[in-house]
Amino acid sequence: MRHMLTRHLSLLLLLLLAQTAIAAQLEVRSTPKNQALNDNVAAHIGGLDGQSLAALRRSQRTLQQQARQAGEALGYYNNRYRVRVLDDKNGPRVRVSIQVAEPVRLRTVDIQVTGEARRMDAFQLKDERLQSGKPLSHAAYDALKSALQQQGLRYGFFDARFTRHRLLIDPAEGVADIELHYDSGPRYRLGAVEFAETGKIDSSLLDALVPFAPDEPYDSALLATLTQNLQNTGYFAGIQVDAQGEAGGPLRVPVSVQLEPVKPRTLGLGIGFSTDVGVRGSFSWEKHRVNRRGHRLGFDSEISQPRQNLSAWYAIPLSAPLTDELRFVAGYQHEEQVNLSSKRLTLGTQWTKQVAHGWQRVVGLRWEDERYEYERGSRSRHSQFLLPSLGFSRLSSDSPLDPSRGYRLQTTVSAGSADLLSDADVVHVSALARGLVTLADRHRVLARVELGAVTTNNFAAIAPSLRFFAGGDQSVRGYDYQSLSPRDAQRNRVGARYLVAHSLEYQYQFIDKWRVATFVDRGNALDSLSEAMKVGVGAGIRWVSPIGPLRLDFAHALHDERGWRIHFSMGPEL
Repeated sequence: MRHMLTRHLSLLLLLLLAQTAIAAQLEVRSTPKNQALNDNVAAHIGGLDGQSLAALRRSQRTLQQQARQAGEALGYYNNRYRVRVLDDKNGPRVRVSIQVAEPVRLRTVDIQVTGEARRMDAFQLKDERLQSGKPLSHAAYDALKSALQQQGLRYGFFDARFTRHRLLIDPAEGVADIELHYDSGPRYRLGAVEFAETGKIDSSLLDALVPFAPDEPYDSALLATLTQNLQNTGYFAGIQVDAQGEAGGPLRVPVSVQLEPVKPRTLGLGIGFSTDVGVRGSFSWEKHRVNRRGHRLGFDSEISQPRQNLSAWYAIPLSAPLTDELRFVAGYQHEEQVNLSSKRLTLGTQWTKQVAHGWQRVVGLRWEDERYEYERGSRSRHSQFLLPSLGFSRLSSDSPLDPSRGYRLQTTVSAGSADLLSDADVVHVSALARGLVTLADRHRVLARVELGAVTTNNFAAIAPSLRFFAGGDQSVRGYDYQSLSPRDAQRNRVGARYLVAHSLEYQYQFIDKWRVATFVDRGNALDSLSEAMKVGVGAGIRWVSPIGPLRLDFAHALHDERGWRIHFSMGPEL
């Protein structure tokens, strides 16, 4: 008996599960067809999963009311609705039939903004749906009210109120009238910023990060900029900016900032790979606050099979701490290429300042001591140069990780004199331009131009680090890293006087975060601009990973008999 009862219960449970597994279907039909109305009714009714046929039939009146409310939201007050619940072989089906009538239309639209806000562009809100003769849209009316309130909070109109807000509807006449009067009242002001728990940072440095003066008109965007400025310094782990005005309160809103200092030191370890240098590891250490004036100290290193380097730096923030600084650097680099071995010591200083139109200007002075040989066992050479430099750069991008459009421009000029701690008179110039544009969301075009030149009265004394090489992942793909170069009598690649390289690439995004690409690269490192260029063509795939774009390319060198070369690299495209 117990066994039979268990079987019956199991069978009943299976039947119930089978019944609930069949989802009820919703079908909305309008005559004449109105897809916007159909979609709104379907969205308003929502999902019907898990409801039985009997339950749906009991709720027919509710479903019809929901359909009517969805139509009225779009101004359809005179439609006729019929809801039927059908017992379909594939499960219950709810069919909503709508006989569409003429919508209620706006007759008069009276929207006014008074108070200080009436002269501000931010409050001149327009919505083409809220014009006389247009169908009534509750969503547009509610959106305008909400937008006025949000703008009032952003711009400090904390006493603002609607003196009149009426939506009068006459379904019989098919007309509606809007009366919306917004009185902003006075605009509040931002008071002086008071910092608490500064983390042992001088107040003068913090004051330089404040993007507004006391008594400036309230704007929450300025407070967001203040928060971002403090975050970008790297001095603080937690930042809380409090400047909330209240209706009827003082017109001068005090600004209070609570700061939680970041840990004094940061240690970073990383690993990467590219076909140019293979596997590489990196190490970094930074002390974020050496003293109350915000000085910073750091060490960086990178190790790969062909190249190892170690550098130290000391940075002093200037009057604009986020963009302007004085930095002292010292570094050592050892590099082994196919026929070149180089050991270079660098000491220098850089003054970075943001100038007009977003340009960064870098004035530098560096001393380089380099010992090198072009093939193992050959005569070792030694060079020293003291090089003042001037550089400019500008980056415009709509995203730091995966931009859809933007450009990067940079150029640097360095010079040295044989009369001032240099082995020869020399002028070294380099320039780079990258551009990216996206068309129709999925089609991307990237372009790159790179130029370089060195003029000197004694080219034999110029060290490899001041000469030019081409080829590799970031240069002319299809050719080995730095393989494009003039050769000496022993066939060693010794670097060139000039560099010319340019590239054009097309990408197509076939699914989110994945793109295919095709490209052509052209360039060379040469001693005469009349020499022939090298060309590489190919195709690849791109994946926008959480840490940045990863690129895998298959490139063919048109002027090299070695065929195809694989290139793998990562990093931003601008």
